[in-house]
Amino acid sequence: MLDIVGLLQTEKDEFTRSERVLTEIVLADVDSVLKLSIVDLAAQADVSPPTVTRFCRRLGCDSYADFKVRLAQSRFVGQRYFAPATGPKSVREIAQGVVNGIQSTIYDTFDHLDFDAIERAAETLVKANFIVAFGSGGSSSMVATETETRLFRLGLKVSSSIDHQSQMMRAAGSPPGTAIIAFSLTGNNLPLVRALAVAGEYGMPRIVITRSGSHMSEQADILLPFDRREDTDILRPTPGRYAFLAIVDILSQTVATRLGSTAVASMRRIKHQLVVNRDGDDAQPLGD
Repeated sequence: MLDIVGLLQTEKDEFTRSERVLTEIVLADVDSVLKLSIVDLAAQADVSPPTVTRFCRRLGCDSYADFKVRLAQSRFVGQRYFAPATGPKSVREIAQGVVNGIQSTIYDTFDHLDFDAIERAAETLVKANFIVAFGSGGSSSMVATETETRLFRLGLKVSSSIDHQSQMMRAAGSPPGTAIIAFSLTGNNLPLVRALAVAGEYGMPRIVITRSGSHMSEQADILLPFDRREDTDILRPTPGRYAFLAIVDILSQTVATRLGSTAVASMRRIKHQLVVNRDGDDAQPLGD
C-alpha cells in the first residue's frame, strides 16, 4: 500500500512550487482534503485542476479519486502520527513518565499472569532435551536472546534465533525433545507464525508469549498471554519489553527452582570462573 503521507513528507523539497502548495494543504488537514473535490482543492491552492491531476500522478496515483483513496488509507494507518507530538519536555518529566510507564506495565503484567500456564511452561522446559527461543523485530528479538542467557546458566541446552529463515529451518530440523519458546508484542509476525506451525507439525511443544487472540497465540500449546494497549505518547519507547523481561525472569526462576541442585551446580561453576577471572568476589551479578 502506497504511503501517500510519508511520500509527501519525504519528497516535498523536490516538488515544484505548485506541488509544494498542494502538499502543505494536504498535510495541514488531511480530513478536510478528503472532502474536497478536485476543483475545490485546485481553487484552494490557486492552481488548475490539471495541475492537481499531474500532482496525483507524480505520487503514483492513477487519478485524483485514486489519490483520495490512498490518502484515506494513510490517514487510517497512522492517525497518532499526524498531529505534532505532545508530551513531557523536561528531562525530569520524561524520566518520570518513562519510569511510571514501566512500573504500571509491570504491575499490570503481574495482575494478569496465568500462573498455571507458567508452571506448565517451566515443566516443559525442564523436560526438554533442547530449547530454541524465537523472536524477531525490536523487543521480541532482544527478549529471545535474553531467554537464552537466562536459561543456559541453569545448565539447559538452549539457543536463540532472530532470523525468520533460520527459525523455519530450526523448527523443521531440531531433534526430538526440542521445545520452542517464542515472543511477539503484537502477535502479527506472520513468518514466525509459519515457523511455529512447522514446529507443531513435528510435535514440538510451543510456549508462546504474545497477545491473546492473535495469529501467534493460535500456534501456542502453552500461551502466556500479554495484553496491553500502547501509550498515546508516540515518542516514549514501549514499556512492553519490560513486561516481556519480567515474564522471562519469572519463568526462568521457576525453571531454576524445579531443576534445584542441577541449576545451582551450573551457576556455581559459572560464578567460580567469574570470581577468579573478573570480579574477585561473588557479590557481582552472575554474568550480567
